[in-house]
Amino acid sequence: MKKYFMSVFLILFYFNTIAQSNIDSLIHKLDKIIENNEIYSIKKEESLYKLKELASYSSDESQKYNIYSKLYDEYTYYKSDSALSYAQKKLSIAEKLKDYSFITQSQLNLAFILGVTGMYKEAYDILSCVNISNNPDLKAYYFHVLRTITGYMADYSVSKREKEKYEQLIASYRDSILTYNSPTSSAYIMVNTDKLIVNKQYDKALNILLNYYPKIRKDSHVKAIISYSIALAYEGEKNKESEKYWLTISAINDLESATKEYISLRKLALLLYEEGDIERAYKYMRRSLEDALFCNARLRTFEISSMLPVIDKAYQHQVESRHRIMLVSLFCISFLSILLALAVFLVYQQMKKLSIARYELSLANQQLNDLNHELYRINKELKDTNHILSESNYIKEEYIGRYMDQCSEYIDKLDGYRRSLNKLSANGMIDELIKKIKSKELIESELKEFYNSFDITFLQLFPNFVEEFRKLLVDEELIQLKHGQLLNTELRIFALIRLGITDSVKISHFLRCSLSTVYNYRTKMRNKALGNRDEFELKVMGIGILDK
Repeated sequence: MKKYFMSVFLILFYFNTIAQSNIDSLIHKLDKIIENNEIYSIKKEESLYKLKELASYSSDESQKYNIYSKLYDEYTYYKSDSALSYAQKKLSIAEKLKDYSFITQSQLNLAFILGVTGMYKEAYDILSCVNISNNPDLKAYYFHVLRTITGYMADYSVSKREKEKYEQLIASYRDSILTYNSPTSSAYIMVNTDKLIVNKQYDKALNILLNYYPKIRKDSHVKAIISYSIALAYEGEKNKESEKYWLTISAINDLESATKEYISLRKLALLLYEEGDIERAYKYMRRSLEDALFCNARLRTFEISSMLPVIDKAYQHQVESRHRIMLVSLFCISFLSILLALAVFLVYQQMKKLSIARYELSLANQQLNDLNHELYRINKELKDTNHILSESNYIKEEYIGRYMDQCSEYIDKLDGYRRSLNKLSANGMIDELIKKIKSKELIESELKEFYNSFDITFLQLFPNFVEEFRKLLVDEELIQLKHGQLLNTELRIFALIRLGITDSVKISHFLRCSLSTVYNYRTKMRNKALGNRDEFELKVMGIGILDK
């Protein structure tokens, strides 16, 4: 159960984070639009200028009436004074043409814009003169004008009784609008959802509005109205985040369409004020007031003026608080700067001393380093010398032992040889005695046994000598041993070199071969050596060095 609640909590937290991120990005977009508000006004003015130019070149009254209708529509939520002027011009042309449909439409335009400017009596006076029964196709617009002006009056009303009376009339006009509009039209959806919201049927209203909003393609003003209605529904559900989200979208659409008569930005400013974002609330409220004054929308100006002082006071208090904090911060920074300057001076003095000490320490370290390197070199040389001595001692011990054994054997063999000669002499076998004395068989046999003993002893000391020696040559196959042969004459020469006997005379004497043979073998191997030939015999002397 705990895991379930934790999962639900994490999911809600995740979606809440995403929603907050979306709102923040929209708020930043709205800030940029407000900063670049003039761009949208310039585009609007360019569009209006083209229509005015077209009207000035038109001589046909019907065509001019249509152009003035477009200018009226463009100015209605942009600049009410200009919209009023074009509504009057439309009425004048309609009366000249004696077109009762044009006259009725112009009267309704005039009444609507008078309501926007706060001239409710004048608007009602005009509406009382309208014979709407003769123009059934204008009934939907007629009730829309009545509902709008009555709504303004309900907002202005002070007493509860008057407000209730106006709200009853609004409900009646709302039903009439629904009767004379197509259920698929924007007007029908706006009024129908407005009715649902008033009756607190927020879910039904949201279902309709949220499905309809993506279908709106180009009309930013309609998008602004629909998104504002969605915000109202969420306000009824006490869903502040969603209300804020849709008010932001509505404000963006209003400003991008250069609409000056709106509610969304003002309501968004109030929400931000409640959240503590005073600076942004003040900026939005100021933008709303400037647009309302530009449009001459008196009700909006009145609504903003009633709230702006509260936000302005909070903003000024925030500015003063920031100013005080800035002064305190400036004083603290100045004081800290003095302390910092003093600290820097002291640090500089210490750094000078430290620099001198470091220099002296560096010299001492350098000397110590040199001594360490020298000591390391001496230790290495001593270590190598000890190692060589150790190896030499080991080799000497091995060969001394072998030498003593062989000497003992030779004594025994000489004694045996003496007895055999004595026996031949005693038996009078003089010819056999002379033959045996002249024979070299004994010497050759002993030499063979001597070299075999040498090979065995050497390879016990350096078992990998042959393989390592071959690796020092360009052609490893250059050294070939016969079956059962441990070392040959060439290998014995370099075996003696490995043992430290480098004198060719001694080597030739030891191996009982000529001096030239020793030289030839040594030269031949050097010529076949890998790398530097002069280092060949040094590398041979490094084969199989004993571990410490």
